[in-house]
Amino acid sequence: MNTQFSFIILTFNEELHLGRLLQSISDLNAPIFILDSGSTDNTLAIGEQYGASFLQHKFENHPRQWDYALKNFSITTPWVVCLDADQTVTSELKTRLINFNAEDHAGINGIYFNRKNFFKGRWIKHGGYYPFYLLKMFRYGIGYSDINENMDHRFIVPGKLEVWKDGIILEENLKENNIRFWIEKHNRYSDLVAQEEVERMKLMRTQTIKPRFFGSPDERTAWRKQLWWKLPRYVRPMIYFTQRMIFQLGILDGRSGVIFHFLQGFWFRLIVDIKIDEIIKQQNHEKTS
Repeated sequence: MNTQFSFIILTFNEELHLGRLLQSISDLNAPIFILDSGSTDNTLAIGEQYGASFLQHKFENHPRQWDYALKNFSITTPWVVCLDADQTVTSELKTRLINFNAEDHAGINGIYFNRKNFFKGRWIKHGGYYPFYLLKMFRYGIGYSDINENMDHRFIVPGKLEVWKDGIILEENLKENNIRFWIEKHNRYSDLVAQEEVERMKLMRTQTIKPRFFGSPDERTAWRKQLWWKLPRYVRPMIYFTQRMIFQLGILDGRSGVIFHFLQGFWFRLIVDIKIDEIIKQQNHEKTS
């Protein structure tokens, strides 16, 4: 059994994806811990086939689900790798992990993987979606989930970080090939994001990560978010969509890519802005009633 790192995975009705992920990491012979939120399909049976250990926890949002996973599994390895069920490990990343030795990374507390994202079978190569670095591997007990976020889950890892540009994970949610699923999912997400932004307006939430334009990938994301919150609602979705399509060459991603950039870069952001105004209006009404 691998004594260097363990895998932690979140699931909910992931029979379509989980076997694909577990097969991609089976050669690594590492402990696998799965936090499930009430699956009713074959998710548990698939995980058991690969020797995974399970816990159940009711889903609230991704940051809190990761927080529960990191605090409640009996991890004995010095490092953990945290993956979503719709991701898979490429051969290049697998080679990195096979050769990984904690002693060779003294002074390093976290490692970014590079992600390739797919929509309707198409790799979204442009529009700011590649390269895209995710902090997925870190020292257990040092990294933690940022619960100041409602939807965008990220891990906070103090200390020195490393980026594996060739350590690529593939992310493809096959359920999203059905556009109804994609829209319903992101409609739920827009509720979380809108509520979060209203709370930030009222200084009820703060950013855990320090915004830095020339910092780590997550620090740059924090800087972009800070800028986003200052932009006027209803105008910023168009600015963002134009940036992705023109300046970040999203137009080159073909028909499926253009659909993705429109839905994720414009439609989703516009729905969030509408819901922010609805929340503010409702709160003002409650104050005066």
